[in-house]
Amino acid sequence: MNFNSTDLRPFLTCKDHMVSGENFDLLHNSEYDLLVTSPKPTAEKLSEYYKSDDYISHTDSKKTLFDKVYQLVKSIMLKKKIGLLEKHFPQKGKVLDIGAGTGDFLKMAKNSGWKIHGAEPNKKARELARQKKIILNEHTENFPDSNFDAITMWHVLEHIPDLEKQLQELDRLLKKDGAIFVAVPNFKSYDAEHYQEFWAAYDVPRHLWHFSKTSISKLFKKTNFELEEIAPLKFDAYYVSLLSEKHKTGKSNVAKAFWTGFRSNQKAKRTNAYSSLIYVLKRH
Repeated sequence: MNFNSTDLRPFLTCKDHMVSGENFDLLHNSEYDLLVTSPKPTAEKLSEYYKSDDYISHTDSKKTLFDKVYQLVKSIMLKKKIGLLEKHFPQKGKVLDIGAGTGDFLKMAKNSGWKIHGAEPNKKARELARQKKIILNEHTENFPDSNFDAITMWHVLEHIPDLEKQLQELDRLLKKDGAIFVAVPNFKSYDAEHYQEFWAAYDVPRHLWHFSKTSISKLFKKTNFELEEIAPLKFDAYYVSLLSEKHKTGKSNVAKAFWTGFRSNQKAKRTNAYSSLIYVLKRH
């Protein structure tokens, strides 16, 4: 999966609203219907773009309106994710959460009867998880082959520098009859089209890739995975719109954000192009 410059066409230019204020280009790869952030920061520099108190997935903050909305939505979505997991694995089993953040998903999975494992590169997030008695590895390399019934990546794949290597690692870790659960933003959603360069889910340069349903299907086919199910994350439209309004106007504009999120979800009833989607993938 070599997304070289000859495959790419200009799509949008977006600003890093969280840390640097720098501009990054989004380039469209038509073969995969995938957007690529350019320039792609080096591994050494990339970590600098996460050094912000506003990067909430590495904290349990409830200080601001955004924090409170995020934590409320997160608690609702955790139940939905566990429900989807157990729809496919009613007998439960062993789950690996990659990019586990502060461990809330694994804590709920453990309470539901799953055998849990997790990986999270951010030291601060791992420490917060440890305080909840959730022990996370820094990386996945030391986990054995064919070891997990389910592997989850909740809003993580867009952060991974090497997509091909990550897909190969998922293939290595998963049992033959296992399933992968991937949640990512959908740049084909109404709220993405509405906010354009201010759409908060572009989140450059932390988000290195920007996916559509076509992107996910084609990328995973490279390692012999097929889409089994697509499920919406409807609350994301409201939260992302709230952040997008702030990017666009400097103000929260709760009413406008709610209306845009509502319209996005209404339109997606016909198209299934929700702001964020969960993809369930199994080997074919």
